[in-house]
Amino acid sequence: MNRNIIILSALMLPLSLKGYGSTARSSIAADSLTEKALLRTDSLATDSASTTGLSGSLGAVTVRRRRPSMIRQSGAVNGITMGRDELFKAACCNLGESFTTNPAVDVSYSDATTGAKQIKLLGLSGKYVQLLTENIPDFRGAAQPYSLDYIPGPWLKSIDVSKGAASVKNGYESITGQINAGYLLPQDPEGVSANLYANTMSRMEANFDGNIHLSSRLSTEVLGHYQYNPAHLDHNDDGFLDDPNTRQYNVQNRWAYFSPLYIFHGGLSLINEDRSSGQKPSLRLPEGVERYTTDINTERYSGYMKHAFIVDKEHEGNIALMASASLHLQDSRFGHKSYYVNEKDVETQLIYETKFSADHSLSTGIGYTHDYLGQLHHLSAEGDPADRTRDHERENVYGGYAQYTYDHHGKVTAMAGLRVDYSDLWGTFLTPRVHLKWQVTPLLSLRGSAGKGYRTVHPLAEYNYLLASGRTFVVDRLSQEEAWNYGLSAALMLPVGTRTLKLNADYYYTHFLHEAVVDYDSNPLELRIADLDGKSYSHTFQVDASMEVVSGLTLLAAWRRNLVRETYGGVTREKPLQSRYKGLFTASYKTPLGLWQIDGTLQLNGGGRLPSGLGNYKAYEQLNLQVTRWFRHFSIYAGGENLTNRKQHHPIIGASDPWGKGFEPTLIYGPVSGAMAYVGVRFNFGKHDK
Repeated sequence: MNRNIIILSALMLPLSLKGYGSTARSSIAADSLTEKALLRTDSLATDSASTTGLSGSLGAVTVRRRRPSMIRQSGAVNGITMGRDELFKAACCNLGESFTTNPAVDVSYSDATTGAKQIKLLGLSGKYVQLLTENIPDFRGAAQPYSLDYIPGPWLKSIDVSKGAASVKNGYESITGQINAGYLLPQDPEGVSANLYANTMSRMEANFDGNIHLSSRLSTEVLGHYQYNPAHLDHNDDGFLDDPNTRQYNVQNRWAYFSPLYIFHGGLSLINEDRSSGQKPSLRLPEGVERYTTDINTERYSGYMKHAFIVDKEHEGNIALMASASLHLQDSRFGHKSYYVNEKDVETQLIYETKFSADHSLSTGIGYTHDYLGQLHHLSAEGDPADRTRDHERENVYGGYAQYTYDHHGKVTAMAGLRVDYSDLWGTFLTPRVHLKWQVTPLLSLRGSAGKGYRTVHPLAEYNYLLASGRTFVVDRLSQEEAWNYGLSAALMLPVGTRTLKLNADYYYTHFLHEAVVDYDSNPLELRIADLDGKSYSHTFQVDASMEVVSGLTLLAAWRRNLVRETYGGVTREKPLQSRYKGLFTASYKTPLGLWQIDGTLQLNGGGRLPSGLGNYKAYEQLNLQVTRWFRHFSIYAGGENLTNRKQHHPIIGASDPWGKGFEPTLIYGPVSGAMAYVGVRFNFGKHDK
């Protein structure tokens, strides 16, 4: 390897050489192979350096450049990577709020009492999107309804979003896509940064991250997050809090060790959260009437470790061992209904990867997953709440995969993978997936994908927020969910003068063979989760265009059409609470010296169907604006969300009688509260190049 290649490798590594001695420099080639095996084990992910600023120091010469903050991923899988530049365009207090400027992902409230949020991708809810942190499946089961609040935005270095069937490396659960949250790394340049935030809804946040290089090979970091929302706001005068009172502590400690032939990453995390809502304490009730409240208390402990070993540098042969474990304790009360869960998850994976030649590579692996849910629940609004039913859910899955990739100079890329898994609940099942990319010209690329996905449903854990409904809650015996997903996409880079217009078009079709259906329609007094009996499918078509029209000003426009159908009580209908279309327009301007930045986002959310007897809801628009002033070691930002003041005027049906069968707070299609303003400050002392 000549000196020029070594210099190029140094610039492209997602590691800073600051603080590393000559030993680390001499082992760059080996570390880059191991880093790929350890940190980027999913094909949807790209080099993290491509999503943030790149900097490397060579003697007295400093090379510095910045790439776009939202880029199309290379390879066969269709997706985008959002870097810190993109995340800084909004407050991004957590993962859910990080998708404000993303045309593919929608985020909405699941109900008007708990504050639970869900993402939607390809017209389907977030439970069909596999959520990864550092390319390890995370926040499953009982953590899923509130997972978007468990990942603080200031901790994020990048977010990878893939559409459709993803790689088989990370399991069989991805149906409509994957979202990988990449945290700030211990081996990043040493330093400390912090973020303070407050808004007019009384929400306050403090975030901290700091790392230190203990030696040329060993680094550690601490990530901290505190959130507090104490006010009892009720702007629509229905007697219920618009936003739950929330207090959350979130801490992580992570470690990284690098040597020429071995890399280790590992960490421990703790989340403690209390959220309460319901009727406001100052509400005057008739004598003898009990105030309706909801309380959710959560403790979560988790840890992970990743080891990678270089075994064949010539063919980039490496072995990676990854393991993670979590304990999730949640005690919830919704009026007289209650649900307690003790969930334990363990996941291990052993991977071997090699390149036969410049065009051919192979990845294989075996894994084991253990899921346990101990549950104690009282699902009736009547009777003694202390009279609760106890049950257990267990599943052990043993599996393996093989994935072959053909990449001919980036012009033609084909990736085919097959998983074989055995579950002690569902037996043996196969997960095939294939991705193709054709770079027709340097300006035009075409992609296609097809694949299958499966999911074990834990109805009470995943839908516990539905217990807030006054309807009778019924859960039938459920099968394993099973679906096919097919996708086509085209990307065109069109020169316009000295600029480039980026055009993209996607079409995806998802077809369910088995599905857990939440049925609001068949019985107005009953909320039933049952196996699909009929058809269930979604068609999604999206086009988007982006361009830097003048220096510093970038515009993006997108349009998406959703057609989602499910069968309820033998009748195939449009899925309720699903917008039929979405329009998005974003504008971002940064002054020539980079001292000021102005970002705006306008969304148009199409109308949709409410459950039987309630009609349809109309389209509504939302406007978000933010202004940022950059200084050397800190920045100040201020902005507003939903400045059009659009909100669902009656988000809670039957608010005057929360103990009745007609009480329904779970039919949420739009914002619960109106316009909101916020202000924040980011401090940075050496950690990032911002």
